[in-house]
Amino acid sequence: MTEKAFVHRITLGGGLARVFAMFTPLGERAWAPGWSPEFLDPAGGRTREGMVFRTGEGADETLWTCTEWRPAEHRVRYVRVSPATRFGFVNVTCRKLEPGRTEAEVGYRFVALNPDGEAWLEGFTAAAFAEMIEGWRPLVDAWLEAHPGETVAH
Repeated sequence: MTEKAFVHRITLGGGLARVFAMFTPLGERAWAPGWSPEFLDPAGGRTREGMVFRTGEGADETLWTCTEWRPAEHRVRYVRVSPATRFGFVNVTCRKLEPGRTEAEVGYRFVALNPDGEAWLEGFTAAAFAEMIEGWRPLVDAWLEAHPGETVAH
């Protein structure tokens, strides 16, 4: 089966702990329009290794689990499966650049599960991935600016 993987970095206007929290399921809910995970375990959505949640519906339904949760290292890894098309891995690592500036490195790797997944992967290009991640920058920065000093529960 076909696979594709890309990594992109963005610089965000917040401290390390605040920015890292934005890349948890609860954190992403704060800034990502339409992101509405259904938490299966734990029900409250606290990020931990082994947590399970669901997003999307129909052919876009995706089941997620956190396979690596390293908050002291500002690193998290999720495994996700969209049974109709693809299996994927999502890695996020944050690092402090200077006070109030943090770099988030986001990596995705997808493996097609069938011909529909192969077709989906055709549109998953380096340019499309970079555009998606760059689109997160103004959303995260806007939330951080609107909520000074606040860190999302995770």
